[in-house]
Amino acid sequence: MPLLPSPLPSSAAYIDAFTRAGLPVLRHTVRAFEELRSADPAPGAREIAAVVLADPLMTLRLLTHLEANRRASQNHDITTIERAVLMLGVEPFFATFCDLPTVEDTLAAHPKALVVALKLIARARRAATLAREFATMRRDHEVQEITVATLLREATEIVCAIHAPTLTLEAIARRQAEPARSAAEVQREVFGISAAELQNALIDAWRLPELLAGLLDSGHADNPRVRTITLAARFARHQARGWTHPALVGDLAELEALLHQPRESLLQRLGVPSELRARLLPDVPPE
Repeated sequence: MPLLPSPLPSSAAYIDAFTRAGLPVLRHTVRAFEELRSADPAPGAREIAAVVLADPLMTLRLLTHLEANRRASQNHDITTIERAVLMLGVEPFFATFCDLPTVEDTLAAHPKALVVALKLIARARRAATLAREFATMRRDHEVQEITVATLLREATEIVCAIHAPTLTLEAIARRQAEPARSAAEVQREVFGISAAELQNALIDAWRLPELLAGLLDSGHADNPRVRTITLAARFARHQARGWTHPALVGDLAELEALLHQPRESLLQRLGVPSELRARLLPDVPPE
């Protein structure tokens, strides 16, 4: 299917277009699968899951495949990638996910959009890593669910960058020209719909597991698990602009409250360079 050169009239039209186009994955993912498939001894589900979790598009592709082919006897959702691989089986997994299209080939004629897509993917991976760390600190009962949900949080913007590169670059240019405007406002102007609105529609249409859908629902913002995901994604977005980004101080204050961790300990666990930590410490009022 050709890439979208202009906005579509509705969320349903976008869903139809993206569904027919399919989800490409990273070239690195394709190569890693080829190596694992020919490995001796055969890889286990954990090794395959590690490759899947390094690619938010492959993660989304696997989960939507499972839901689309759900057996009538399956009475529970699969919400972690290792369980998803176990559900399919190693050989059926490789048979199902072979000869996959790649992001790099799809955007070969759109190098600027490719850079955007790869940056979004890198940010999603960083957010997922942070969320896993935060969930571990909170002693969450299922850290992998938090990791997967965080990885999927950026999926809609990534899919738009891949299948609608011209529109994506236009939205970025408008935001840079008018930085005071919100991303959602610019997205509605360019795409006719915001990324968050499209994400909600995609979650329903692609039948993501109910638990993961709930973790991505901003209506549950007070839920500590949802808050973990939100703050991880926000921190990753701000950190991508450098450790000196002014919004990081506010992010850290919210993380302190969520994780019940002192600022110094939090900065160390986040890997903040020692020479930059002083500027991220809370202001101490004079005595």
